[in-house]
Amino acid sequence: MKIKDTVKSYEEVCKLNTERHKKPIRQSTVLRHVIKILSKAEMKATEFSCEYIGMDRLKKDEPCLILMNHSSFTDLQIIGTLFADRQYHIICTNDGFVGKENLMRHVGCIPTAKFIIDTNLVRDMKYAFEELKSSVVMYPEASYSFDGTQTPLPKSIAKCLKLMKVPVIMVMTQGSFLRDPLYNNLQKRKTKVSAKVSYLLSPEDIAQKSSEELYEILSDAFTYDQFRIQHEHGVIINEPFRADGLHRVLYKCPSCGREGDMVGKGIHITCNSCSKEYTLNEDGTLSSSDNKCEFKYVSDWYAWERQQVKKELEEKTYLLDIDVDIKMLVDTKSIYSVGEGRLRHTDNMICIGDSKAQYYCFPKDQTKAIVAKARLATEELYKMLL
Repeated sequence: MKIKDTVKSYEEVCKLNTERHKKPIRQSTVLRHVIKILSKAEMKATEFSCEYIGMDRLKKDEPCLILMNHSSFTDLQIIGTLFADRQYHIICTNDGFVGKENLMRHVGCIPTAKFIIDTNLVRDMKYAFEELKSSVVMYPEASYSFDGTQTPLPKSIAKCLKLMKVPVIMVMTQGSFLRDPLYNNLQKRKTKVSAKVSYLLSPEDIAQKSSEELYEILSDAFTYDQFRIQHEHGVIINEPFRADGLHRVLYKCPSCGREGDMVGKGIHITCNSCSKEYTLNEDGTLSSSDNKCEFKYVSDWYAWERQQVKKELEEKTYLLDIDVDIKMLVDTKSIYSVGEGRLRHTDNMICIGDSKAQYYCFPKDQTKAIVAKARLATEELYKMLL
């Protein structure tokens, strides 16, 4: 859905009134069932199935924290299908409220700010649990998977469990990433999607375990590799566009070492520098034109890129320095284009914003901006600072 974008000067935007915080409201029962109805077509197209483990321990109206891996937009339709008989709220970023705040609140969404510690979110979650008697859906990875593997979880998630004191339910999907991976330009593939819904932790479990133990349990639960699972389970993805946009993930050539010269098109990803061509096979594996493929899976290649970025950070050679268009978010009426600037990312975290305003930087030259590398650098910096 397109977000309203208004051109204003930085000074004008700074003078706008920031919106006061609002508590969550009870989810509309009608809208909840509308979501389920609208999700039926996708669930039918993917022959959706679900396995339940230990869910008899959860009472019908007992509020719980629902944690889910994040693969694609299909995840929201899965939630809408699985929990249509239970009131739930979904935590989402506040930019999703722009131009449609009233609808988002009645659907049950709870906004949270990017880039900053959001204390309001903790209070809103407790309010949903204790006052609205509602469950809360959270994607703790906070973003779609790039390569079909898990994104590192924030350490704060374990402390959050301690504060909430409600059962924790885990929803792990299979096939959702293969159906609609982030890199593939919203082109859906024909494949089955399933979910495993597990009662992961009781309030008593949470009280008895340390934050470190809880974090380990969550990290184990959020371990997956969708390309590897595809291959091992014999899942075939034969669409002729399956490698379109794959260079957004695989930006560095393992053969010649060049960055930003990879092009994913059709079923191939090719290095324009050394001309080596790789094929994303129907079973999720990789092969190469010279029969000397460095990696078996996309996730292996991405893991190698991660190690290369980590090495640059350790050696103080990592640098992203690009011209950008700058936009600001200060309310839910619009996002505001305020001009141009330069984004310089070194061994400091990209964290742009505070409680009054958040900033978005859009690279002017997409060929010079390797978003996946900046993401990897930020994740590795986070680990280094723990």
